[in-house]
Amino acid sequence: MSITSERKQEIIKDFARSPEDTGSPDVQVAILSDRITKLTDHQKKHPKDFHSRRGLLMMVGQRRRLLDYVKKKNFEHYGDLIKRLGLRR
Repeated sequence: MSITSERKQEIIKDFARSPEDTGSPDVQVAILSDRITKLTDHQKKHPKDFHSRRGLLMMVGQRRRLLDYVKKKNFEHYGDLIKRLGLRR
């Protein structure tokens, strides 16, 4: 369910605020979103996998907390971030 290091570097490059940035909330939300997408597909194929379901719910909660933090700090940036990730419709 984990993402490859190449994919992770690609996400970091796309969402980093500076070339050395690897841990800003934007990058963390983007990485979590990618992992959530992959785990959601897994969950559709294996609906009785409750251990993976718990991990998925924990990741969704972590992403929600990070998005709340970004929203509190800079609302316009929050709007841009969720639009780039396609989280809200």
